[in-house]
Amino acid sequence: MESSKWLAAVASIWIQCSSGASYAFGIYSPVLKSTQFYDQSTLDTVSVFKDIGANAGILSGLLYTAVAAKPSSGRGRFSFLHGGPWIVHLAGAIQCFAGYFFMWLAVTGTINRPPVTVMSLFMFIAAHAQTFLNTANVVAAVQNFPDHSGTIVGIMKGFLGLSGAILIQVYQTIFNNNPSSLILMLALLPTIVTLMLMFLVTVHETPSRNEEKYLQGFLLVSLVIAAYLLFLRILENVFVFPEWAKIITLLVLFALLCSPISVVVKAQSVDLERLPPSVTSSTSLLIDEPEWESSDKLAVENIMDYDEVPTDTVQRKASSILQPDEQKNLWQAMCTIDFWLLFVAMICGMGSGLATINNISQIGESLGYTTLARSTLVSLWSIWNFLGRLGAGYVSDIFLLRRGWPRPLFMVYTLAVMTGGHVIIASGFRGNLYVGSLLVGICYGSQWSLMPTISKEIFGVVHMGTIFNTIAIASPVGSYVLSVRVIGYIYDKEASGEGNSCFGTHCFMLSYFILASVSLFGVVVALALFYRTRRFYSRVLMLC
Repeated sequence: MESSKWLAAVASIWIQCSSGASYAFGIYSPVLKSTQFYDQSTLDTVSVFKDIGANAGILSGLLYTAVAAKPSSGRGRFSFLHGGPWIVHLAGAIQCFAGYFFMWLAVTGTINRPPVTVMSLFMFIAAHAQTFLNTANVVAAVQNFPDHSGTIVGIMKGFLGLSGAILIQVYQTIFNNNPSSLILMLALLPTIVTLMLMFLVTVHETPSRNEEKYLQGFLLVSLVIAAYLLFLRILENVFVFPEWAKIITLLVLFALLCSPISVVVKAQSVDLERLPPSVTSSTSLLIDEPEWESSDKLAVENIMDYDEVPTDTVQRKASSILQPDEQKNLWQAMCTIDFWLLFVAMICGMGSGLATINNISQIGESLGYTTLARSTLVSLWSIWNFLGRLGAGYVSDIFLLRRGWPRPLFMVYTLAVMTGGHVIIASGFRGNLYVGSLLVGICYGSQWSLMPTISKEIFGVVHMGTIFNTIAIASPVGSYVLSVRVIGYIYDKEASGEGNSCFGTHCFMLSYFILASVSLFGVVVALALFYRTRRFYSRVLMLC
């Protein structure tokens, strides 16, 4: 099959599906805690290094800018030899194998029990791989689909969020709930998948018609996979599956994961580039004009009289309008107030969400949840995370391009709902952990689609990888304060005199009221960002 941006998108989707190993931490954290003799605060400290590694992607952004900023289409069949996203993928694959493999050696006792600092280093390296894989996939996808950046970021981030549930399903089928084997699987599976597919992820400067139609095909596939995984989790809590049934369900999952290739076949089977000459000329003039005059609006109306011309023409014009006056590098971006408003909002949103997933297994244990129920919570979190990432990108694109709603406004809404989710968890009723984690998971995932897209629109696409990965450091910063200094501290204090375990709602109630307050402060900060950028986003209003 000929290389194209559609094939590159599918290869990126498959890599994303295998690279969310950090979301499975709640599954193997108990064996890490027991074999290394950690208390809850120590375990949370190790998990913070996971969060730092998984979110501090400055190096991956700089590497991408250095080796893959220029499109590789037009360089010939062996264009990848000139550099490209594959170099960033390779760096991520090496780190993934090294970090998880040494962690597995420590957990199984193959090597002597390492000091906490060394185990934290293993965790950092393993999680840091995710930033390289994610940066290569997301930035390449935005370069390939600039007119639908919110949607494609949502797709890529969505499959990354869904990868936790996918990896857990593979683990439970093949390794029969052996947590140490899960760590070995995390060392091998993402590495192998990345090495097999990395040369397919290339950048193509080939604007296409009907992009939205085929991107919606990816959206539909992802929703089917998420629904299937959710259905499996419900059944597994009701019935005990025999081995043959587990194998069949896994094969069906693999078949669904292969289905995006059908979108590629359809997209490449039609000539997406060819337009009638008169329309091509009008479209070119429309796109190239720097300002949006009243005559331009008439041109759009005239163009839209042709059946062959989709609304992509208008959306492409909107995309060209939603560009900053200059492409800012990291230092220039950091000198703006908007950068720090976005950073603080992410401390509140991503930090509190990450603190929840890091401690969800311990919260479930304190409420008397079984091992299977806690595993289900982690798996369901991946699905809620996925829905937030996918939905926020797609919905914000629709409301921005068709109604002119500024994207930071969706950040305000999602942080407000997240505040309610934390309050529900704090209430302490047994079933509320499912409801609260649903709300927090969806809203946490939303930030991962909104933040990179807003960064691209405010600061430009040239240094997008470096800038949004720098802002993403807010996630581990917030997680450290909230996981270690709030949740972990209060949990250990309540557990004193009872060993290393704590049982009852008092173990986390105060913590989650504090998290709710933090999320509410994030709403205020996001409102300030919305107020400052509203004029910038108003450029697209005349298109709606």
